[in-house]
Amino acid sequence: MNELTIARAEILKAIAQPTRIKIIEFLRDGERCVCEIFPAIAEEQSNTSRHLKMMQSCGILARRKEGLKIFYALKHSEVLGILELVLSILKKEISGRNGLLQVV
Repeated sequence: MNELTIARAEILKAIAQPTRIKIIEFLRDGERCVCEIFPAIAEEQSNTSRHLKMMQSCGILARRKEGLKIFYALKHSEVLGILELVLSILKKEISGRNGLLQVV
């Protein structure tokens, strides 16, 4: 396996977790303070911070500090495109399964 394949898998693994998907969706409209993120996604602050740091280390999120507040934003908006592609695949799969059920 080459390094590029491993790096791509790492990014996909960083996205492929429900709490992280909620964070990404919440950051869709721009930068937010951690103090806004964890209540909005209904998760504990420590758990949310762990996920934020992990996604930052993978290059998905950008982080900046302003006084005592820490802000996160999507570093690459393309990550939203990945989630949209997954949603498109899910819709096609559901549609295909419904079609199979109608045949029976």
